[in-house]
Amino acid sequence: MKIAVISDSHYDASSIKLVKKYLCDVDVLIHCGDGAEDTKLLEQDFKGEIYAVRGNCDISNKYPKERLLDIIGTKIFVTHGHMYNVKSEYNTIFYKGKESEADIVLFGHSHKAMVANQDNMILMNPGSVTLPYGGAKKTMGFIELTEGKRPYVYLKEIV
Repeated sequence: MKIAVISDSHYDASSIKLVKKYLCDVDVLIHCGDGAEDTKLLEQDFKGEIYAVRGNCDISNKYPKERLLDIIGTKIFVTHGHMYNVKSEYNTIFYKGKESEADIVLFGHSHKAMVANQDNMILMNPGSVTLPYGGAKKTMGFIELTEGKRPYVYLKEIV
């Protein structure tokens, strides 16, 4: 099972077009907010499951602020991150992940790509597909799940 993770697309159609190139072997797409409605631009071509959460720049109440997904036995907590102070520190979101009994915590908001392993839990910010922080490259994240194995999580520059 392969999951693509994006965040902070901010309603930029050209960035979503870039994302499409990386979805050919993906089963699930997760959008971590600020451009959650951009998933509509992917629905026609992407036939897998799509999950999104609302970020601080999303107007629509169609999407929840948080989700707890269970994908082949792996618990994935998804939020935008603005409610957890992720621009300054990761402790708050880490403890929310622990409280949720998550194996993986996905978030955006800071536009800074990162992956960390802490206390047997993976934290991932896929960065921004539109406006990466500090001149960094546009990135998205990937998670490969195999039953009975630890998730394989990585970031990829999109061009």
